[in-house]
Amino acid sequence: MTSSVTSSIDALMRDYDGNVPGASVLVIQNGRAVVRKSYGFADLEARTPAMPSTNYRLASVTKQFTAAAILALAEEGKLSIEDPVRKWLPSLATTATIRHLLTHTAGLIDYEDVIPEATTTQVLDADVLRLLEQHQTPYFEPGTSYRYSNSGYALLALIVERASGKTFATFLHASLFEPLGMTNTVAFENGISTVAHRAFGYTHENDAWTRTDQSVTSAVLGDGGIYSSIDDLAKWDAALYDERFRIAFTPATDTDDPNVKYGFGWRISGDALWHSGETRGFRNVIVRYPSHKLTVVVLTNRNEPPPYPLALKIAEMFEP
Repeated sequence: MTSSVTSSIDALMRDYDGNVPGASVLVIQNGRAVVRKSYGFADLEARTPAMPSTNYRLASVTKQFTAAAILALAEEGKLSIEDPVRKWLPSLATTATIRHLLTHTAGLIDYEDVIPEATTTQVLDADVLRLLEQHQTPYFEPGTSYRYSNSGYALLALIVERASGKTFATFLHASLFEPLGMTNTVAFENGISTVAHRAFGYTHENDAWTRTDQSVTSAVLGDGGIYSSIDDLAKWDAALYDERFRIAFTPATDTDDPNVKYGFGWRISGDALWHSGETRGFRNVIVRYPSHKLTVVVLTNRNEPPPYPLALKIAEMFEP
């Protein structure tokens, strides 16, 4: 990598450098990390700088791991992606299948819209099921349309638990993270697990940075509860070249953007596979170009802006 490319990336990331919430940038080309760099602070109060080992809350980048857990169980013969959701969650009056959940085509009510206003304790995946039991009228009949669904991925986490006999976090650790050497990646459960080298989330308000690290939905794991670093995501990227993941990258449905299809936990735009993650205090993205053996990851611990445009600009520096 030339010094001019390094300088160009530093210029793109200048707003994340200094005494501000930071970012970590990873570029993998032909299986090698050609950029592995961090900017700013992971923890402003403790003055902890962001590093390649810093773990950010991935938000919806988590969905690809939830989908991979389902595929792993299908490979083991413990479930089928064509299983009716009611086989595993019989309290739901839906004709949706696991495939519908994976592709956001189940039509389920968005649990975030039906959380009681007075709620102050964090909602868990099991609470999502209870909320949906009370709001069973779908937006549309399963398979007839697309609507991005955090509810669906929370339910997928519960299905992983019921099919595997393990908690979702335990299954991820044993079946994905540990075998791949992703030693610091965790589906975080307060009071049960810890996040090593943790980044805390921030929002810019009244000309100052305010810590906004958690919300009432932050403990829902299936749709967004994993913490990881660019170092661990480099290992994940290498694993994704395995043919077993091909089905996740196969366009399964149209989306509300005519230029984007959806697979299982991945958006597909031409030859690009990508997913963003947005939650209180964090904005992240992973963009992969398998045909070019190129991947760009940008993780940030701030509420805005979304880093997808930055990732595309960085990718342009490396595309043939």
